[in-house]
Amino acid sequence: MDSILALASRTNLSAATLAAFRSSIEDYWRRDDQHGGEALRPAIVGQLRYVVGLLKENRPSSIQNGLYGIAAELARLTGWTYFDARQYNQARAYFTEALQLAKEIDDRQFMANVLACMSLQGTYQDKPADSLALVTAAQDQARSALDTTPRVLSMLSMREAFAHATLGNRDSTHRAIGEAHHQFEQVRSSDPDPSWVTYFDEPKLIVDTGIAHGRLGEAATAEPLIADALRREDRSNQRGRAFHAFWLARTQLDQGKLDQACHTATEALEPASAVASERVSGHLREFYDQLAPHRQEPVALAFEARLRALLPPVSGSLHL
Repeated sequence: MDSILALASRTNLSAATLAAFRSSIEDYWRRDDQHGGEALRPAIVGQLRYVVGLLKENRPSSIQNGLYGIAAELARLTGWTYFDARQYNQARAYFTEALQLAKEIDDRQFMANVLACMSLQGTYQDKPADSLALVTAAQDQARSALDTTPRVLSMLSMREAFAHATLGNRDSTHRAIGEAHHQFEQVRSSDPDPSWVTYFDEPKLIVDTGIAHGRLGEAATAEPLIADALRREDRSNQRGRAFHAFWLARTQLDQGKLDQACHTATEALEPASAVASERVSGHLREFYDQLAPHRQEPVALAFEARLRALLPPVSGSLHL
């Protein structure tokens, strides 16, 4: 019935239609940061299928290429919502669809973006070699594009740092971090950055630098970087704030700062409970597991009580 009604009401697409699609995507980005992707996913998938249906008709190349780019981002965003829910097989399927759509218009920067998402997922699936291979492929794609900007290259170098850190490659991690900062120093306001990379601002560069050091076990280096970025981060980004507070707590715990770590992790619980992100919730349950040697300490008991109240265990997750 939906397809019949769509056929009956179809009108010629214009540049204004493409702009409306892109505006809705930007709205999805904002709401995903604030609330998580679980509730958004049906709308994103519905719009993806609608746009893919539009691609079956012959249209001017400018409109058709725009539709391919919009469909590619809707597919990537769907994959991202599944990744954030730790549903990795579904995420990979949509990331693959996003790659195929972007390849149709030879958008190499965007293909690099999707490969970078897949690389990040590899670090969560304990597949660090795959993660490194994917981000290396992403960098190859980006460098082969004539319009790739320093901000894109900086983001990709930071994802490379994550992959090396997960593998325990200290020197390679430090080299990739240095390259990320070098590229970011080249960023200019006049750069033709694609909209999907504008989130990678200075606080994001700083916090990711801290996380990369934290993954290496360099907690003393990581802690002030993550703390500084948290102070500067947009407060409406609930998932980001919860995620970064978890990493700050972890670096504090790694240095034996039990009281401080539990306080920081407790502060992460409120934004984590406000956003539907099993990835973030899982990290905070993992932090509770890391408290095992200190379970009877008052600060650990207080954190456990708040964790149980705000993030109760769910089926298939770590149990308290």
